[in-house]
Amino acid sequence: MKINEVLVGPVLTEKATNLAKNQTYMFEVHLKASKPQIKTAVEKLFPVKVAKVRLFIRKGKVKKVGRRMKAKKTSIQKLAYVKLREGKLDLFPQT
Repeated sequence: MKINEVLVGPVLTEKATNLAKNQTYMFEVHLKASKPQIKTAVEKLFPVKVAKVRLFIRKGKVKKVGRRMKAKKTSIQKLAYVKLREGKLDLFPQT
């Protein structure tokens, strides 16, 4: 798997912004990505050193959509908490 395929993108939620204050960042990653692949991808794409990577899978939910309220299922997401040893990422705009 190529480095640019490992990270899908950053997660921009309230929880993610609170974690960023402690140098822990959330990324959505490819479903088949492993911890060492995520660590090398973050270190090569950004000028930082990674201390720890934690993974979890967010299951898909069934939601009712449209006028007839048809049931649709959202996709499965694999998310990674990346704790930095040194350096800082500028993912969140300052207000």
